[in-house]
Amino acid sequence: MNVVIVGSGIAGLTAALHAHEAGHEVTIVTKGDLGDGCTGFAQGGVAGIYTHDDSAAAHAADTLDAGAGLSDPSAVQVLVADGAARIAELIARGVGFDRSADGSLQLGREAAHRHAHIVHAGGDATGAAISAALIAAVRRTGIGVIEHAFLIDLVRGASAVRGIRVLRDSVASDIAADAVILATGGAGHLYAHTTNPRGTTGDGIAAAMRAGAAVADLEFVQFHPTILATGPAFLISEAVRGEGATLLDDQGRRFAFDSHPDGELAPRDVVSRAIARRAAAQGAPIRLDATMLGAEVLARRFPTIDRVTRERGFDWAREPIPVTPAAHYLMGGVVTDLHGRTTIPGLFAVGEVARTGVHGANRLASNSLLEGAVFGARAAAALTSSSAAVAQEASSADLRPDADDWPTAPVFTRAALQQLMWDDVGLLRRGEGLAHALATLRTWSAANAAPRTVAAHEDANLLLLAEATAAAALARTASVGAHHRVDALPPETPAPSHTPSSILEAV
Repeated sequence: MNVVIVGSGIAGLTAALHAHEAGHEVTIVTKGDLGDGCTGFAQGGVAGIYTHDDSAAAHAADTLDAGAGLSDPSAVQVLVADGAARIAELIARGVGFDRSADGSLQLGREAAHRHAHIVHAGGDATGAAISAALIAAVRRTGIGVIEHAFLIDLVRGASAVRGIRVLRDSVASDIAADAVILATGGAGHLYAHTTNPRGTTGDGIAAAMRAGAAVADLEFVQFHPTILATGPAFLISEAVRGEGATLLDDQGRRFAFDSHPDGELAPRDVVSRAIARRAAAQGAPIRLDATMLGAEVLARRFPTIDRVTRERGFDWAREPIPVTPAAHYLMGGVVTDLHGRTTIPGLFAVGEVARTGVHGANRLASNSLLEGAVFGARAAAALTSSSAAVAQEASSADLRPDADDWPTAPVFTRAALQQLMWDDVGLLRRGEGLAHALATLRTWSAANAAPRTVAAHEDANLLLLAEATAAAALARTASVGAHHRVDALPPETPAPSHTPSSILEAV
């Protein structure tokens, strides 16, 4: 089978290697250089190694708890059942996970995990180590790679996807395929503040929507609590808090316990909102205090963070550092089954571009790299079976306001879209703001010209996804997980677990 994989993070590279080993002809198409994307920036680890006092069941329970009742238990079971094998495979492919003095894997803990079952590489350079090892493995196989090729759209036959259309060196062309696996990542650049690298503009999700694939849960956007509050966005790993660092307000008080009994180790959405509220109230950034860990531990355990913070003028071994939340991860995406199959035959989706059902309303820390590895392998294994469509019901009221009610919007630019999303579809949401954002986005969509350049295509993709995200957020009137409606429920009040997930059918 001729398989085209779009994207080259952990999910795409894993799928490529497994498909190649199964005898398929594989081509990787990537927007930038091979390995560009979020994987290489991941400071956190890979969950899934269990000791005598831990179990896959405990990991599954943590994942379900973080998902706020909206995770698919079957998908979570697949994740934890396959996790150890995928970690072993990464080790076999050359990933040097950190080890204790006795040679055993060194295990860490992060927020909302009840046990330490997370492996890291290079302290806080796990993603870089994984990316380097998988790229080297791909290079050794001779798998075809097409770099600097932007995905314009999927090419559909009468009933199935038959390839992709790309823009390369300003020339559009088609690449035929028997199956296409999307591994293009999320859409962090919907927001003015994000941890994501430059290229995460939702290209795969937007292409799938235009082709008619079902997408779901776009309203569930995870904001990482601790980004360095000065200079370009730089993530301070959750593992820092897992090691004992604390969050302090301007009075030196650990305020996170006001929102959750787990304080700094509560789920990310809770911690992010607590930081946002307290920072707004005091008119100054919250500070992360890691001084109790000492200079030697910080330099050894978090070498990248240690270097960057010092380059920016902070000695975090001696003083707390200012932090702020930023958009980090999209829990929703292209709807798939447990084998990565979408609602369109011949089209698969893996990694952050996919909505597998694992994350529900909020992703548990260190499950993203694991999900990419697990479902990348599963999609490759499913290539030889029939591409049965995922059965999903489309629900989502038409929330399009009358054209006469559309606002007079400012001129559309990416920066204007990102600020609009940050202000109205961000951490704390209100119905009035969501309606304003949706109307503004639809005004822009109606006037947006057909894209011709890569940047214009990215803008069009962001605009499409922003509109779908705002519509999904407006439709979900109860707060749950990362979706927080301050006009619906009191802060941190759990929403009913039966709240239906929103599914948008692209037309």
